[in-house]
Amino acid sequence: MYATDPLRNSSLRDLLTRRAHLGRLDWIGVRPARGAPLIELREVMLLTQYGVEGDIATAREAGKRQVSLIQAEHLPVVAALSGRDRVHPGMFRRNLVVSGINLLALRSTRFRIGDTLLEGTGTCDPCSKMELALGHGGYNAMRGHGGIVARVIAGGRIALGDEVDLAVSDAV
Repeated sequence: MYATDPLRNSSLRDLLTRRAHLGRLDWIGVRPARGAPLIELREVMLLTQYGVEGDIATAREAGKRQVSLIQAEHLPVVAALSGRDRVHPGMFRRNLVVSGINLLALRSTRFRIGDTLLEGTGTCDPCSKMELALGHGGYNAMRGHGGIVARVIAGGRIALGDEVDLAVSDAV
C-alpha cells in the first residue's frame, strides 16, 4: 500500500500547502470604540500595517493583532458548548468570519482574502468578556475556537464572498 501512496514522500512544506478547497469571507465587523458593539459591514478596507479601517484596534496599534478572524464552522460548536441554539458572529468581537478553510492552518503563514495579503501571527484566545457575551461558561466554550489574529501585509478592499486562500509561495 505505501509503495503506491503519492503522499509518502511529501515534505511537511508540501502538506502545509494542501487544502480541500478555497475558503470564503462570510462576515465582516468593526468595533468603532471600546465597549461598543460591532458594526456589521458588507465590505471594508484593510490598511497595510494597520488593520481594519474603522476598528478601534487599528486606531491604537500596528502590531500582531491588526485583524481578528474566526472560523464559521466553529460557531455552532460554541453555541452548543454554551447551551445556546445559535450565536451571532458579533458576540465574539472578531473582525472577520471565514468558512471552508482551516484558520489554524493559516496562523503562522501568509494568506489572501480577495486581493489583500495577510500574515497569521497567532491564535485569538478568548477573554473574560466571553462570560458576558455567552453567559456562565462562555470562556471555556470558546477555548480552542477563538480563531486567529493577523497583520496586514498588503491592504485593499475586501467584501463578503471574497476567496480566502493560502499564499502558497509564502507558505512556511
